[in-house]
Amino acid sequence: MLDRYVPLQPLGSGGFAQIYTVWDEKTQEEKVLKVLVEHSPKALELFTQEAEVLIKLQHPGVPRVESDGYFEVNLPTPKPRQLACLVMEKINGQTLEEMLKNYPQGCPEDLVLIWFSQTVKILQELHKRQIIHRDIKPSNLMLRTPSTTLPLTPGENKVELVLIDFGGVKQFNTAKLRRESSSTRLYSSGYSPPEQMTGSNVGPAADFYALGRTMIELLTGKYPPNLEDPQTGVLRWRNQIKVNPKLADLLDEMVLEDVRSRPLNAVIIQKRLTKISRTFSQTGLFAPIKDFVQQAATQVSSKFTLLIQAIEQTFSNITKAISKTVVFIAKTIFQVLQACLATIWAMLLTGLGTCVGTIIGFIVAYRTILGEQFSEYIFSQLPELVSNTQAVMATEVIVFVGAGLGTAWGLTVSGCFGQRRRFLVASLMGMTSYGLSWLVLQLITTKDSGEGLLGVILVAVFLLTLSIGFRSHHIVHAVVAAFGTAIVFAMLIIFGFPTTVFQFSGQPLWSALSLPMAFFSLVSLLMSFWLGVSYYLIVPGLRFLGWR
Repeated sequence: MLDRYVPLQPLGSGGFAQIYTVWDEKTQEEKVLKVLVEHSPKALELFTQEAEVLIKLQHPGVPRVESDGYFEVNLPTPKPRQLACLVMEKINGQTLEEMLKNYPQGCPEDLVLIWFSQTVKILQELHKRQIIHRDIKPSNLMLRTPSTTLPLTPGENKVELVLIDFGGVKQFNTAKLRRESSSTRLYSSGYSPPEQMTGSNVGPAADFYALGRTMIELLTGKYPPNLEDPQTGVLRWRNQIKVNPKLADLLDEMVLEDVRSRPLNAVIIQKRLTKISRTFSQTGLFAPIKDFVQQAATQVSSKFTLLIQAIEQTFSNITKAISKTVVFIAKTIFQVLQACLATIWAMLLTGLGTCVGTIIGFIVAYRTILGEQFSEYIFSQLPELVSNTQAVMATEVIVFVGAGLGTAWGLTVSGCFGQRRRFLVASLMGMTSYGLSWLVLQLITTKDSGEGLLGVILVAVFLLTLSIGFRSHHIVHAVVAAFGTAIVFAMLIIFGFPTTVFQFSGQPLWSALSLPMAFFSLVSLLMSFWLGVSYYLIVPGLRFLGWR
């Protein structure tokens, strides 16, 4: 073809094309030829788009295509037509799908981290050029190396990963992503995200979803659909292997069904991967010192070689032990201080939000007409709970709702416990949980008693914490916060904390607000404290024991 390319042998078919190896007489090297055999205009559009993208890229992480690598060949028989052709660099090596056969129980974590990081760097380059691949999977990731069957350690054997098969590639515009509602329906079952499978408009998050599922398959050795929960569709893979929790958290975020919950861009993923990879690089911390000592040892007399090597080994072991101990202690101290400061910050913001919310609730209840109207409504709806002579007291629920709203906002604004900042959901659940706690208080016959206050705390704190948006272990956080706060309050009541907190008259003075404000503020402070204990101590302990 073109007096330049000599066909050697067929490699198979992929998508709309037949694939061959050819010999390039101009460059004297073997290359890959893709020939479009599908006649539809859409197939030609995608094929042309693939060629344009590869010609522009010229990146070591994708197959190289020369500027004249796309051309058309006239076919006179049996029916005159033109065949679109694309010649690209041939990547010598194995795909990650083939590599996985060497590790049926899953590839080593350090290997997967290297492949993961290299793929993210390729995607970073693609997305920077407004390009999405749309077909990331193990068979489309190749290792450009002659010794891919041997296990590798970081830095031992430089492996270059290449992303292939750009047949589904698409140009995107960030501004149009929000306006457009559909795109070409191309997908790979088991890897593509839901929005791509339904033909909705897709962006970079689609590549992150497919990459996350690919890395999970490499770690576990299992096809992603085989790991899905039959009811929810969520991947249940963390109990299959032991893996760095931070790496597992990152992969779980990448494969979330909600596009908005996945990482925003490749830069964020790469930064998190860099932090994760540091744990694997610590083993080589003293390599330069060791090499220097070994080189010096070879220059001395052979009579002292064994002695020097023994001294060197002893010194190296002692230094490593001391260094690791110091680093561990420093990290521990830093993490403890960080946890303490974060918890204190959350306590301050939550306490402030509670005070503001309680004051606003008091003003609405007793200084506006809304309080009287709400009181009449409550009496008409719940006559069994509030007698006619006590109808005005039903406005207490507005104070409760205000306190719940302020508490939820303060806790959400702090963001110190890894919770999602869903202000609308937090506001609704804050008002609902505290409103229900007021209802519980009315159902308890001994209202002005310690039991009544403890009932308010258990209901309000448990329901609010359960819905605040923690990423995992929701029930653990809720139980610890609710019962921890209730236990402390029970001790305070024993030592004389007043139980007649809520005794408002028809038009109470501002002084009547001091005791309810102190109660709600103390509840919010204790709740934030126990959430800190749960988030920084209890949940990590449970994860260490295997509860993911």
